[in-house]
Amino acid sequence: MSPRRNRPRGGADKQSDAPRGEGGDRYGLERTEDWQGEEWAVRTIGGGAATKHYRCPGCDQEIPPGVPHLVAWPQYGAGVDDRRHWHKSCWNARDRRSARLQRSRNAPRY
Repeated sequence: MSPRRNRPRGGADKQSDAPRGEGGDRYGLERTEDWQGEEWAVRTIGGGAATKHYRCPGCDQEIPPGVPHLVAWPQYGAGVDDRRHWHKSCWNARDRRSARLQRSRNAPRY
């Protein structure tokens, strides 16, 4: 008995004909959420697209490469420098977190 195929047979990819959004499908779906009286753009980043180390502002822990997470930034008047990479659970619990977490002296500053 041969193993089951996980991909459909055929030469053309059925999903490649679907229209793509502005940013494409490379980095995931983008949505808008209200938080602290502002509209925030939130985009999910899959593990394959996460290639750098980031520091989560919610828990102040490192997000290593290859870990799926979220990127959030204010919708209006924000530049690329205002984007923050969050763990998904930290973003969901952002209202229950303390105001500022203090990092230890030996922690990296990125």
